[in-house]
Amino acid sequence: MMDNCEMREVYCSSLIEEAKTNDKIVVVEADLMNCIKTGPFKKAYPDRFFNVGIAEANMIGVSAGLATCGKIPFCSSFGTFATRRCYDQIFISVAYSKLNVKIIGTDPGICAEINGGTHMPLEDMGIMRGIPNMLCVEPTDSAMLKALMPQIVAYDGATYIRLQRKKAETVYSESDKFDLFKAKTISKGKDATIIASGIMVSKAVEASKKLKDMGYDVGVLNTFTWKPIDEEAIIKAAKSTGALVVAENHNIRNGLFSAVAEVVATNCPVPMESVAVMDEFGEVGKMPYLSERFNLRSEDIVEKTLKAIKRK
Repeated sequence: MMDNCEMREVYCSSLIEEAKTNDKIVVVEADLMNCIKTGPFKKAYPDRFFNVGIAEANMIGVSAGLATCGKIPFCSSFGTFATRRCYDQIFISVAYSKLNVKIIGTDPGICAEINGGTHMPLEDMGIMRGIPNMLCVEPTDSAMLKALMPQIVAYDGATYIRLQRKKAETVYSESDKFDLFKAKTISKGKDATIIASGIMVSKAVEASKKLKDMGYDVGVLNTFTWKPIDEEAIIKAAKSTGALVVAENHNIRNGLFSAVAEVVATNCPVPMESVAVMDEFGEVGKMPYLSERFNLRSEDIVEKTLKAIKRK
């Protein structure tokens, strides 16, 4: 069952499954195989596995080189190192060169927990969505990740996958279907829409239930692909409910709120509120503490939703 699996296990098993019929798939690691659990891929395909050591910029360069030879490299590291540490290599060697490299950044936002602020990527999606033509995706849970992997493999272009390593709150089942380029409506509402991604999706669902008990009809839209963002779904939500709340495990600057605001401001301005990290660095802690510390709880979503509805 997908809800019993860590997302990193599903990532590896999905790659192995895809590699059975696609000999172009290779894995490039920066000596974090135990953290991302890609060992089974190495065992299955030792000649298609490359460990470049703790040298993330080199990992990107090697991946770009493999892509020029027609391979489809999947390279991974902690989100901080997969983005900030090797940004210029990604920008020039991968994106500018129009190469098909898949970059996986793990432990997004507060999921880094006790690794603390230095390892807490609160800006990774903002960094990556600033690169022209970069596909930016944040799978919600194991079922979604498994369903999206064949589409990610088939997509020809630079891709950033923001991946929670461990078990995620289950939102979907193995029977659910997804389109990589379309937001997923979880519920429709009349009073407001909560637009969420990653770990904030389950919290958005919880918040919508609390709001229902309070007499409000609030929908939930899962915008798991941040770029290219599903403008049609956002515009539809804005027009049908007249108020939006964006919930993200990310800095408010240049993140999902910014991406949604870009669509809303130019198409159908409505009141918008944000549940995000408010321009701060991360810190050491476990998820319950960090969720409260940075106001990323379902209660915070409820509060901001009521504020957005009041502004209508």
